[in-house]
Amino acid sequence: MEDNYSTETGEDKSDSPVYSQMSMEYVSSQVKKAQKKGMVQGLLIALLIILISGLVIGGLWIVRSLVNGSLASKIMSSSSGSVLDRDAVDKLDDLYGIIENTYIEDVDKDDLQEGMYKGMLEALGDPYSVYYTEEEFAEMMEDTAGTFEGIGAYLTQDPDTLEIKVIKPIKDSPAEAAGILTDDVIAEVDGEDIAGQDLNLVVSKIRGPKGSEVQIGVYREGEEDIITFTLKRDEINTLTVEYEMLDDDIGYIMIMEFADATDDQFYEALDDLEAQGMKSLIIDLRANGGGYVDVSVNIADRLVKEGVIVSVKDKYGLSYKYEDNGDENYLKVPCVLLVDGNTASASEILTGALRDHDLATIIGTKTFGKGITQNILPLEDGSGVKITGSTYYTPDGENIHGIGIEPDIEVEFDYDQYKEDGTDNQLEAAIDYLKNNEETNR
Repeated sequence: MEDNYSTETGEDKSDSPVYSQMSMEYVSSQVKKAQKKGMVQGLLIALLIILISGLVIGGLWIVRSLVNGSLASKIMSSSSGSVLDRDAVDKLDDLYGIIENTYIEDVDKDDLQEGMYKGMLEALGDPYSVYYTEEEFAEMMEDTAGTFEGIGAYLTQDPDTLEIKVIKPIKDSPAEAAGILTDDVIAEVDGEDIAGQDLNLVVSKIRGPKGSEVQIGVYREGEEDIITFTLKRDEINTLTVEYEMLDDDIGYIMIMEFADATDDQFYEALDDLEAQGMKSLIIDLRANGGGYVDVSVNIADRLVKEGVIVSVKDKYGLSYKYEDNGDENYLKVPCVLLVDGNTASASEILTGALRDHDLATIIGTKTFGKGITQNILPLEDGSGVKITGSTYYTPDGENIHGIGIEPDIEVEFDYDQYKEDGTDNQLEAAIDYLKNNEETNR
């Protein structure tokens, strides 16, 4: 194609027929180019509109998911390793919709979520695996810190009946001063029937600021009606070890629980009794529901001369043995262990170790029979779980779960005599045994 003006001759060709035909072809080609360009631009604009629309719709979905709390669930449900598959997420959303639109009372979404977490642990069917809210977890950890504000009583919950019973009042506590006794069953707190409620929830209701009052109703054997006590809460010092030297140089150590400082308190007690010339020893584990396994092992390590103290096995079959490698610190005098039906868990680890190493005579009644251990795991939001993680075995390889440890000498506790004049017939039996078996030196 030629230009409109020839630079060679300098002549104007715009009026020539050939030139006119060529100009028409040029115009036609430019029109076609413009049409194609317009189509491309149109397609690009359409794609841009679709993209923006998708982003807007996606953003609205994310906002909606964040508002109703299902975004994390949808993300989790895409993972094959998650308990929340698509059907579970949809069902939870359906249930929440039914509750929100139908249930007669207002509900708190946080309470519903906490309920789901609790339900997941309860579904295990294991009374020792529990989910704790942030408040409950803090209170549980406070139990081992040495002090708290409340009435001062050790409590336990039957895993089958959920009955909450007083193991024993803490010495010099409001509970002891008011007359609450061992084996009293907690029935009411501030007039509320607490039957079937979780132990930690009941504890949270009993505790409160120092100086405040709380009403505790109990069922007591031999009484028809609930006995109600009004107690003023106080700061409770949870000394977990008490000891004294009895007549005939018989040392006596009571361990109430295996908390953070219990092993150090036990060492101090034992060292002091040995310095006083102790010739025999009674270790009282009655009503001791357990505690930290490593604390129990530390105490056993101070008493066992050499060998396995306890072995544990997890769900994968991996086992670990806690052993005493042998040193000069071990029990060199005759010993009696006092136990009962509330002697459980970490207490049974110590009982099994002393029994299997032939270091103690066991007097009392059969122990509880809790041959499993729990892990306490904090979660990022301050809540936490206690979950059964292993089975334990005594040095001789026995698992006592659901079985317990039988005493060498069975002596039932005479509750009536104790109420009448304070006589502890099981302790008296231990003292008599040691007095009549002075030649026994283990």
